[in-house]
Amino acid sequence: MTRYAVTGHMDLTDDSVALVREALREVFAAHTEGELVGVSCIAAGADSIFAEELLAAGGRLVVVLPSQDYRQAKVKPQHAAVFDHLVESAVEVVVMPHENANRQAYEAANGELLRRGDRLVAVWDGTPPSGKGGGTADTVEQARAEGLAVDVVWPKGAARRS
Repeated sequence: MTRYAVTGHMDLTDDSVALVREALREVFAAHTEGELVGVSCIAAGADSIFAEELLAAGGRLVVVLPSQDYRQAKVKPQHAAVFDHLVESAVEVVVMPHENANRQAYEAANGELLRRGDRLVAVWDGTPPSGKGGGTADTVEQARAEGLAVDVVWPKGAARRS
């Protein structure tokens, strides 16, 4: 069994979504060793796309929520139905012990993702860390520092909204 954790950009362009979906399908199709398990915070963008494609590939989803108020405080109305479906589809939902969604809660959730994963799938354009902490580049750096294998997924033509 390989447990794939995910980190990635929330601000993918509409055209990039299909490219990222196809690239993630290829990652999951290459998985041949036992059960397929994915760990995601299911934020809008890469996290949820990863979770949807994992489930479509027959994988089991573990959801890590950064805080007790995450659904109410951070999930936008246009993402709510997908978010709720993914929570309902998960075999396990872990809620970090933070009352409020903030940078500290996101960093803790990212640490939990890495703790539960054997590999990190990073839907990442290679942009360095912003210095705020808790972002995609920060999670990639942390995974590499901990010796976790990182698979960067950034298909040709993918872009972020400006």
